This record gives sequence, structure tokens and C-alpha cells, in this order.
Amino acid sequence: MSKKVLKPGLIGKKIGMTQIFAAGGDYYGATVLQVGPCIVTQVKSPASDGYHALQLGFGEMEFRRVNRAMRGHFEKKGVKPFRHLQEIRVGDAAAFKVGQQLSVAAFKEGERVDVTGISKGKGFQGVIKRHHKAGGPASHGSCFHRSTGSIGQRTYPGKVFKLMGLPGHMGDERVTVRNLKILKVDPERNLLVLNGAVPGGENAILLIRTSNPEFEKRLKSQAPAPQASEAAPEAAPEAPKAEEAPAS
Repeated sequence: MSKKVLKPGLIGKKIGMTQIFAAGGDYYGATVLQVGPCIVTQVKSPASDGYHALQLGFGEMEFRRVNRAMRGHFEKKGVKPFRHLQEIRVGDAAAFKVGQQLSVAAFKEGERVDVTGISKGKGFQGVIKRHHKAGGPASHGSCFHRSTGSIGQRTYPGKVFKLMGLPGHMGDERVTVRNLKILKVDPERNLLVLNGAVPGGENAILLIRTSNPEFEKRLKSQAPAPQASEAAPEAAPEAPKAEEAPAS
């Protein structure tokens, strides 16, 4: 059985789409994302939870808008409340601390990422829009234009097979777009520019993940320096030896 590949990542928000022009004159359809800063709100370890993971918070909010259950969770961890929480799996969670800030600087230009989000809702749609069926003739008199058509047989087998493409609700589901190339990283403004489209509309909340093993190392390097109280205490100076009294 192959080992499961961990894909740590960060939470972001879709800003919109634009065009990026390359040096040779080519241009790319690009999506601009605001990624982070994400705050570590919980560290999960094999001793307490059975696996290594981090709970990240994105989008601060006021305490008065948090229900009592989540308020107790945030107060116990000693962090501010966040509107969006997401758990990500990591190889070693011991290197992270609650309250640590993770930024978009962990991503590098040219790398590939997977973006997960909720697609745009299209409402109730027919088979032509939902399943790309051809439909019937558009001319007068055919009486068959955009309807579903036949969906089964007669006596045998006498049923409608599963997974038959029928009209129904379209969109508004969790979708992952894989292997998008990073065109630009702007740590100062927490922006990430990707080549291509991502799920959802403007202000959609997304999870940006990568299988690059160097990404987790970069996240660990963003750990704050140990405070003076956390540093090892210095050895106390030795007390001066008492002088011996001269013999009488």
C-alpha cells in the first residue's frame, strides 16, 4: 500500500481575475488570491489526537459574534477568534506553536498548487447545461429541442440505470483544481497570483495546498524566535569563597 502524500497549505480568499504578460509577449489568464496571514489555533499530535495536524484560522472577528462553544475554544488556546478554520495535515506538528503566524512567503514562483473551494451555484439546470447533452433539432416541427429524452428501456431491464444524467441542482459543491502554476508571490500584500481559474466567485474562501516537501520546511522557518522567558536560564555565578582567618 502506497504512503499517503501530505499536502499542507494555507487558507486564502479570491480577489478576482486579471492578465499577466510574459517577457516574450505571451499573456496568461491569472487569478489573484489573498493568502493568509493564517494563525495556528491548535496543534494536534499523535499523543493527544492520533495524528499530526494544524488548525489554522483566517479572518479575524469580534468575540461578541462568536458562539459560546467557539469562544471557549479560542479562549482556551489564548488566540483571537477567526471566521474561518481549516485543518491541514503536516509531517511533524511539534515544530509549530499556537499563535504562530504563517504567511504566503512559504510559496515560491514556478511551483504547482492545488486549490479547493466551493464552486458557483447555478440552481436547477437541464441536461444540456448540466451534462452537455446535444439536444434535438432546432427547427419547427421536431417537438424535441432541449428536453431530456429517453432514459431507459421497456420490459427488460425495466429500470433507470444509476448515474443517469438528469436535470437537477448544479454547482455549489466542493471542487479541487489541481496543478496550477504560481506566477507571482507578493509577501508584503499577502497576494498569490495563479495561472488559471479557481472555484467560486469573488471573496470565495479557498484552501491552497502543495505536495512539495520544501513547503512545510518553509512554514517551520516562520516560527517566532524564542522569548527571553523561554530561553534556557543562565547559570548563577559562583559565590566568592570566604577567606580563611590567619592562624594565631
